Amino acid sequence: MSIRLSCLVVGFCFVLNGVAAEETDILVPVIDGDWWQVAGDPDLGEYTRPEQQPVDFGVWQAADGTWQLWSCIRKTGCGGNTRLFYRWEGKNLTDTDWAPMGIAMEASPELGETTGGLQAPHVIRLENRYLMAYGDWQNICFAESKDGKNFERIIQTNGQTGVFSEGPGANTRDPMLIQIDGLWHCYYTGFPFRRGYGFCRTSPDLENWSDSSVVSYGGKPGPGPIHNECPHVVEPEPGHFYYFRNQFYGENALNWVYHSTNPLNFGIDHDEYLVRQWHLAAPEIILHEGQYYIAALMDSLKGIKIAKLNWVRASEIDDPEVYVGKRGSKE
Repeated sequence: MSIRLSCLVVGFCFVLNGVAAEETDILVPVIDGDWWQVAGDPDLGEYTRPEQQPVDFGVWQAADGTWQLWSCIRKTGCGGNTRLFYRWEGKNLTDTDWAPMGIAMEASPELGETTGGLQAPHVIRLENRYLMAYGDWQNICFAESKDGKNFERIIQTNGQTGVFSEGPGANTRDPMLIQIDGLWHCYYTGFPFRRGYGFCRTSPDLENWSDSSVVSYGGKPGPGPIHNECPHVVEPEPGHFYYFRNQFYGENALNWVYHSTNPLNFGIDHDEYLVRQWHLAAPEIILHEGQYYIAALMDSLKGIKIAKLNWVRASEIDDPEVYVGKRGSKE
């Protein structure tokens, strides 16, 4: 009996050690070097306002090799909810001060979009076209382009652009797209009942979408309506997914990173999968020619910056903002 119990205890210890080893061996995103600013506070002509701010954005490479950046500019004079899309163009990803190219898109109320309600453009490149996902304040919508610069809305059979939503008043927004095992995943946020959730829907063809699943909620950032914004998912190693979740913008910018082997579960009311926090806002991860980059908002909320990003084993990091090995909080 005592021999059997000893074997069970030893086996349990091996399991615990294996879990600990796995935790300290996962990758952690780390900024590598200095940031460079690529976009500033744009001239919007008659819509320009001193309080305007470039916020959620997308970065991608167009068909001609140039880099495109579209940002939601909020607190403008465009009316309604004050938001529109402005774009910049850069020759190289590592260049500073990309060329301002003007207002790229405004909301179309005749297509069911909320006046001044455009939010968070995100673009992927497919075999023969580019696809943009964006929010119109209540719905997730799509637009497409041949060259990656000029986009046309995809209008649904009901004559509107909205494809799916979490319901009236939920402010469904901030979509991003990633293909996982042949299935497209659209991550986005919304706040039904004034609680901020991270959602995901899947599609085999970017046209027919599943019902929504909650993939992130609560934990250290809390359940507030703006505490799960700008969800962004990357897969730096096969089967290892990282969920970037924004809580605050500006001088007190705060973003949280979670790791999971299940792309539909990054923690509901717990922080078991929490990897790190860092003081930046609305990050987008870019992989170009084998090098990762991270783009984020300036702390002043008057521009957008980029830096190189490395993935480092947790066992090699001594940083109080890295939680690997200290996970499991139910706060």
